[in-house]
Amino acid sequence: MTATDRHRAIEAVWRIESAKLIAGLARIMRDVGLAEDLAQDALVAALEQWPESGIPDNPGAWLMAAAKHRAIDFLRRKKLLERKHEELGRELEAQQETAVPDFDAALDDDVGDDLLRLVFAACHPVLSAEARVALTLRLLGGLTTEEIARAFLVPEPTVAQRIVRAKRTLAKERVPFEVPRGAELAARLSSVLEVIYLVFNEGYSATAGEDWMRPALCEEALRLGRILAELAPQEPEVHGLVALMEIQASRSRARVGPSGEPILLLTQNRALWDRLLIRRGLAALERAERLGGARGPYALQAAIAACHARALTREETDWARIAALYDALAQLAPSPVVELNRAVAIAMAFGPAAGLELVEALTSEPSLKGYHLLPSVRGDLLSKLGRFDEARAEFERAASLTRNARERELLLERARACAGGPTPPEPR
Repeated sequence: MTATDRHRAIEAVWRIESAKLIAGLARIMRDVGLAEDLAQDALVAALEQWPESGIPDNPGAWLMAAAKHRAIDFLRRKKLLERKHEELGRELEAQQETAVPDFDAALDDDVGDDLLRLVFAACHPVLSAEARVALTLRLLGGLTTEEIARAFLVPEPTVAQRIVRAKRTLAKERVPFEVPRGAELAARLSSVLEVIYLVFNEGYSATAGEDWMRPALCEEALRLGRILAELAPQEPEVHGLVALMEIQASRSRARVGPSGEPILLLTQNRALWDRLLIRRGLAALERAERLGGARGPYALQAAIAACHARALTREETDWARIAALYDALAQLAPSPVVELNRAVAIAMAFGPAAGLELVEALTSEPSLKGYHLLPSVRGDLLSKLGRFDEARAEFERAASLTRNARERELLLERARACAGGPTPPEPR
């Protein structure tokens, strides 16, 4: 194995093991930032020793052992080890355990619970959305600051500052390293799901840059969603989000042309849709529904995505059902963006005039003032109604608002096409 191969292997191990390592350390140290520092120290030791000694048979256990030694050394230096043993003893007594407190054993216990605690800590509402995303990708995804910055097209120092501030805020606010219970769980879980879906959406439809999609972000969000579904199997909305991402991700190959150009939903080659991901998505949606209760926002969006996934051709799409599902979503989680999507579904089910009426009502909505999809949808519907000059102006306005180069060119093409005839609505 070459030095480059070894380095790649170590990076792969880190991606797999780092979250469990940080989670176990954070439970004992009660400090996410310190836990990450100790885990990073273990990684440095691996980078120093493994090229000479070879990668261990159980690299995760090796990293955990190295992190344990560093944690104990830190506590000894700070004269905190005895107090930590006392705290562990009290925790064990509270859990009616009879074993003698053992720092090593405490680090090894409840890996699944520790990961769930880490998820809730990284996604705590006390942090901004940007900070939650960056910290989650760093702690749970094992991504470097450089990788996160590159994925979101922001300067590396900006991401580094977000992560540092996030860890300081968690420490300053004394955010408990625990899984919330009772009434607090729903609100906190909503924050976690929001972060994962933000990551997925940035990969699925990049807000800026030269690429229409960033598949690595979609894959990372899916990985985090699947982990969360294993850690919280009784939460329907977790399965709803996984279903939504699986089904949307199934279209990835069909969404981009040979030169990287966007291909929108109604013109995609459905033979390129990944049937395995669709089956996984439908199975996750079934799990969400089997758990009972009213459908949440993610499960409703997954049901909408499932309508597209089940249609082998665009003509088979059940737009009336999609419109009804958007009606339900608008009642449950009302927002101008949901209303805009509902307008597209109604236009497809009942004609462009019906959809345009709803879109016109949104043109004065302040939150959509700079949202490029509003003039894009309006342009679709105007074109369908034969009002090509107005449609062209709307497509040009949409092009001026988007920060994604690929999408801008697509919108300008559609503006130019208005001179030659109708352009059908194009749901994303």
